[in-house]
Amino acid sequence: MSDQIISQEGYDKLKQELDNLINVKRREIADRIQKAKDMGDLSENAEYSEAKDAQAFNEGRIAELSQVIKNLTIVESDHNKENIGMGSRVTLRQGNKEINYTIVSFNEADPLEGKISNESPLGKELIDRKKGDKIRVITPRGEIEYEILKIG
Repeated sequence: MSDQIISQEGYDKLKQELDNLINVKRREIADRIQKAKDMGDLSENAEYSEAKDAQAFNEGRIAELSQVIKNLTIVESDHNKENIGMGSRVTLRQGNKEINYTIVSFNEADPLEGKISNESPLGKELIDRKKGDKIRVITPRGEIEYEILKIG
């Protein structure tokens, strides 16, 4: 697996999630399993079955996050007010509306919060662009044109 880039903030969030899964969630699930075992017959014990499923999911997520974190490279924000880069906050015009985005890594992307990945079609087009540039992005709904209004 190739190294992926991430901001320090994004890295810290992933580490916090991993620590929570290992140190809090794992114990909670172990307690649930023990309580279910104390109920007796495990063959028809729904609580035990659900707790074991939760344990499998939690352990899978721990393994996944551990692997992801191992392959991350932390980068400092590489943007400036002239060119768009990682960490840039940009204001775009699409038609008659203005949209604000922050360019982040794939692990940090959350379009509902205005955070788009540098690896997304729009993110790729924005990297190294300047204020006033117009870009076109092909989406499942067709081609969309944006104008870069502001870089912050």
